[in-house]
Amino acid sequence: MLIIPTAGSASAAMTSSKAGTTSAEVAAASIDAKCRTHGRNYVVRNYHRGPAKYTLRCGTARWGWKHIKARHGWSSTMDRKISAAFWSGLPNGRGGFSTYTAQCPSVEKFRTIIGTPAGQNDLLTAYKVNTRAAAMC
Repeated sequence: MLIIPTAGSASAAMTSSKAGTTSAEVAAASIDAKCRTHGRNYVVRNYHRGPAKYTLRCGTARWGWKHIKARHGWSSTMDRKISAAFWSGLPNGRGGFSTYTAQCPSVEKFRTIIGTPAGQNDLLTAYKVNTRAAAMC
């Protein structure tokens, strides 16, 4: 039997970069160490939406993991929010996916933006949305 986790479950929010490794185990220190010894195009995380794969590369101060860490902070919570946005979020018109509140009208909570100099399916940035623009129900 195939069990598909629901969008709000912890299982749905965790993806595996290597067999047996969950996003909760991804530490900023280990990614930082990899990015110090590899170039900006090095892939540090993979996220999935159905068969589509999106990558997070080391990047620079303007895009990728280094950008997210410096501008928005990196933690296992940030990693889970990114994963949830890819897994169950709605397209946001910025080439990425966003998550919204469950109220009506729904309000955007978290946004990802896709497309970097290194690739079309690369994560440019991800962040908590602080403005209160509401979407239609």
